[in-house]
Amino acid sequence: MDTPAALGEFLRTRRAALRPEDVDLPAYGGQRRVPGLRREELALLAGVSTAYYTRLEQGQSVNASDGVLDALARALRLSPDEHAHLRNLARPGRPAPRTAGRPARVRPGVARLIAALDGIPALVLNHRYDVLDWNPLGHALTAGHLAADGPHRPAARPNTQRLLFLDPHVRDLYPRWDLESRRAVSALRLAAGEHPDDPALAELIGELTMKSPEFASLWARHPVRACVTGSKDFHHPLVGPLTLTFEMLRVPTTDGPGQSLLTFSAEPGSPAEAALRLLETTLEPAAGTDGRRDPEGRAGDRADERAG
Repeated sequence: MDTPAALGEFLRTRRAALRPEDVDLPAYGGQRRVPGLRREELALLAGVSTAYYTRLEQGQSVNASDGVLDALARALRLSPDEHAHLRNLARPGRPAPRTAGRPARVRPGVARLIAALDGIPALVLNHRYDVLDWNPLGHALTAGHLAADGPHRPAARPNTQRLLFLDPHVRDLYPRWDLESRRAVSALRLAAGEHPDDPALAELIGELTMKSPEFASLWARHPVRACVTGSKDFHHPLVGPLTLTFEMLRVPTTDGPGQSLLTFSAEPGSPAEAALRLLETTLEPAAGTDGRRDPEGRAGDRADERAG
């Protein structure tokens, strides 16, 4: 991913979103050739020269100070998430060391934790939103039409962003798909700023841009927002409509980018809670010697070994 180009695109989209009257500047009337603030107006608000700001927007300056970035964030009325994204784009960190050969795995303790959650759909995601693990209820809620052992086979791991834009079953799951798609692109933009040297992430973004005009349109607007809590509406094919609260919790790792634990819960006594209980009755025990799911994914690993 071309970080200087992404920085310029981000600045241009945010500059175009502001009008002079939004930032207490005189409008002077007349027809503007471009929407939003002019470069010289934004430079004035941020206290930098127009020439310097132009170089920054064109990706020709990579040494902006914290003070300049903070001034631009204030002038552009950026949210905290957008401010952090601006810093990531302006001064990307050193590439993270690559761990050769071994796909990301969920720690056994985290796998046992989500397996033990009673009545709580749960998934473990990496920074690209690949599903590294899910409990049976999480699988049944979000992608019951896919193989349950998919997360344990690295070559077949589902990706929640790809599913949302390219899988018609998942698209039908969300009655407010427009909202979900905006959330997805906003979160993926943050991930791209935090991990600019991840070729798999760049490949995912390229695939979605090519295959989904809706994704491409949203991506061009450069939305940025961390979606860590809120509510989601579902229309599940087995249990009908339900509204659930979601929480996205960071899970630190020692050998690569962090992971996230995504959980869903229903208001006690609500129709959604009843629907989750009904969905739970449809689950079949995973194959195994004791009829229980292997929380560490060893069965999936053995399948990989046989395939390899």
